[in-house]
This record gives sequence, structure tokens and C-alpha cells, in this order.
Amino acid sequence: MTFAIIEAGGKQLKVEPGRFYDVDRLANDADTKLSLDQVLLVHDGNEVTVGQPLVKGATVEVTVMQHRRDRKIIVYKMQPKKKTRKKRGHRQELTRLMVDAIHLDGKAIGETKAKKSKTSEEAVAVEAEVVAD
Repeated sequence: MTFAIIEAGGKQLKVEPGRFYDVDRLANDADTKLSLDQVLLVHDGNEVTVGQPLVKGATVEVTVMQHRRDRKIIVYKMQPKKKTRKKRGHRQELTRLMVDAIHLDGKAIGETKAKKSKTSEEAVAVEAEVVAD
């Protein structure tokens, strides 16, 4: 199992290729590809690379899926015997990110299955062209 621990929006997330995650709002449009370089740890199945504080040469390729809002939370403050009550609501602005790949020193150690199947389909097409020639 390949995963990485990244820092995004002041929080640390354990991310895996092919999954989506909600982080605090980023100033990027939907369907934009980003490269996050705040990688703290990379696990590629059998070897763990820990950064001090960041792993050199490690990046996580993500795609911005959409901007959304979290569920509403209610903040209720009351002072007993004073007839003071405050009720406030809050909805956090979020960005949903899809993790495409994890790169370590320029080499992709984790990719989504869609990318792998696409590259294998391209390899089959190239082999077919070679056989046809």
C-alpha cells in the first residue's frame, strides 16, 4: 500500500492515490492539476522515507475536483442567570482534491488505476503498430 503524509491548509493528511480528500479552501479553479511539495513521509509498499521536516524530491500530484462547504456546526454560548445567549452557525469552505500520483525523486511510486490502465492500453496499441509493420 502506497501512501504519503502531506501538509495542506495547516493540517496533516495521510493520502493514497485514487482517493479524494477535503482540505481548507484553495485558490485554484476546478479541474486544475496541482503539485503539492509539502510531503512529510512517503511509504512505497516496503520502504519508508521520513523527511526532516520535508522529504526532498517528493511531490503529490492532485486534481481539484470541486469547491464545497462543510456541514453546519452550531456554536451556542450561554451565561446562566444573566439572560445572555448567543447562537451562531458556521460552515467551513472546503476544496475536494483527488490524488493522482505520488512521486519520489521524479519516479511515480503510486498512481491511480486509471492512469496505469491507460498506459497499458497505450503499450498494447504501440505493440499492435509494431506487429502491423
